[in-house]
Amino acid sequence: MEPDFNPLELRVLGCLLEKERTTPEQYPLSLNALRLACNQKTSRDPVVDFDEDEVTLALESLRDRGLVYYVRQSGARVTKYRHDVTERLSLRADEISILALLLLRGPQTVGELRTRSDRMHGFGSLEQVEETLQRLIDYEDGSLVQILPRESGRKECRYVHTLAPLNEATHAPAAPEPAISTADVPATPAARAPEPNEVAELRAQVETLTARINELESQFADFRQQFE
Repeated sequence: MEPDFNPLELRVLGCLLEKERTTPEQYPLSLNALRLACNQKTSRDPVVDFDEDEVTLALESLRDRGLVYYVRQSGARVTKYRHDVTERLSLRADEISILALLLLRGPQTVGELRTRSDRMHGFGSLEQVEETLQRLIDYEDGSLVQILPRESGRKECRYVHTLAPLNEATHAPAAPEPAISTADVPATPAARAPEPNEVAELRAQVETLTARINELESQFADFRQQFE
């Protein structure tokens, strides 16, 4: 696919990919559910505030590209939407999961992708994530993913999707936090620093619980809309 999708189209497409994997019972999505998914405060980078008109424009553009189509389910009062990326690009479940994460959260390391993909696809190791990334890089019709140069101060390289032109502002490393003088910090008993894997597990649990709350809110809003 050409790297000319705008951020709104990428967010809508990423949400459809994600929700198909994480909440299949609620998929396809109504316009309202899709808007709420786009505007989630967690598992999204950047956080946005799209309205229904903006989401509708993105859906129409994606439909023109053959990546989204509308569904009228028997007995349903609202139109729902689903993607056709899996069939159009012949992607596997693990590849769809990685692509969705990159669309929704920007450039990420192998470790971040493994931690954050748990609800969409369970990777058994970092090596499995790397293998999936390599298949997306070697995609026969043109790379869907590329690796970014290692940044100063980082131990790992990050990966990014290729569905939009690279933007230095978007992919710039986060600004370092201001240093705190030890003289300003009161002495405290020494404590064991958490291991990196413990931090990653806790972060993943928080993200999972928060995402579930967002999904319940989306489901309730969608249910209420049927009676309006």
